[in-house]
Amino acid sequence: MRNAILLPNGIVLTTDNSAAIGEKENDVVSISDEAVAYFAARVSILEQWAASAYPQTIVVHNFSGNDSWNKYIKGIKKLFNEIAEECPTITGSSETNIETMQSAVAITMLGQQQLKHDQDVQWYAYGKPCVGEEVIKEADKIADLKKVWEAMRSGLVHAVWPVGSKGIADECKQLKLECDMKGWEVQKSAGPATTVLVGINRERQQEAKLYFGEYFQAII
Repeated sequence: MRNAILLPNGIVLTTDNSAAIGEKENDVVSISDEAVAYFAARVSILEQWAASAYPQTIVVHNFSGNDSWNKYIKGIKKLFNEIAEECPTITGSSETNIETMQSAVAITMLGQQQLKHDQDVQWYAYGKPCVGEEVIKEADKIADLKKVWEAMRSGLVHAVWPVGSKGIADECKQLKLECDMKGWEVQKSAGPATTVLVGINRERQQEAKLYFGEYFQAII
């Protein structure tokens, strides 16, 4: 597992948060609350997949006030609509006693771990590392969650590993992989997991290259 916590009875807990990004006047990055929640949920679900789990319950910690709650929920539901799956039950809490000057939200997922058999895979990086406003401006270059999910269900992808703020090179180090990727910014933050490392069935690598497209490269 990457940043997930394994609880008793195979329950997997994952979470991601965002601060000073949203619709408030003093936010550092100005984007919709819906987009903020979508990308936080994106990271949390990828952490679930990395732990061979799928979310069953979602908890939203909203520090941005009542006005943001429905927008955050809309962003989470957008993610599940994107992968064509029913959204799990959502619960949570909002800070309404104190009005904050900047936006803040955390999204936690609880899922059930599935049995997984070890596979001999070739690791690839999928999606361009993007952070901050790049995530919106270059959305066509980041990893497509629907593609990842469908590839997992078809058996094309046997493992996933989201890339965080320390970049591709650091994630490769955790996986004990050499990171020789010419033309890729392997030290750059991938923000809300805009890059995902995927373990591909070795017999289906050519199929994977055609399926994932331009921003897809083997990790040597």
